[in-house]
Amino acid sequence: MSINRRSKNITQGVARSPNRAMYFAMGYQEEDFNKPMIGIANGHSTITPCNSGLQPLADSAVAAIKCAGGNPQIFGTPTISDGMSMGTEGMKYSLVSREVIADCIETAVQGQWMDGVLAIGGCDKNMPGGLIGIARMNVPAIYVYGGTIKPGHYKNKDLTIVSAFEAVGEFTAGRMNEQDFKGIEKTPARVPARVAACTPPIP
Repeated sequence: MSINRRSKNITQGVARSPNRAMYFAMGYQEEDFNKPMIGIANGHSTITPCNSGLQPLADSAVAAIKCAGGNPQIFGTPTISDGMSMGTEGMKYSLVSREVIADCIETAVQGQWMDGVLAIGGCDKNMPGGLIGIARMNVPAIYVYGGTIKPGHYKNKDLTIVSAFEAVGEFTAGRMNEQDFKGIEKTPARVPARVAACTPPIP
């Protein structure tokens, strides 16, 4: 079985010359059409801290796929932050976003005849959305979770987003002063950068 059995549907043969022309426009070489096309469903965004640290993982995936002899193809997936949209009309889109993420992955992988896909996500809708998309397709796939966010610190206490919600209640009830309220609000958890190593394949 060829390792590009799907992508060759749009890269092989005389009739696919226009298809190849579009790949050449992106810097592909003739030999690339015998390599597998591997999608990278990149959930990076600057909408929420859950996803704002994912780009280094996508960059590492690109390098690793190239090292393994494949052609990485990055495409984006959306995200909605529950924490930010909560209590507003925007919250109606949160659960729906899970299906949109799944649809994005399925659409790109199936529409472009990708030979495999690596999905990267960081929030609680990215993970099920990515896995639903993967389950719909009969292609090799891996899901990479961005990991937990390190806590912030204020007055020697670890803070998470829950700390901010709790502070709203404490401040509203008059059990917290404004200085501490603002101190908790302005001491967010930080997203660490992660870069994976890549070992070139043995010739």
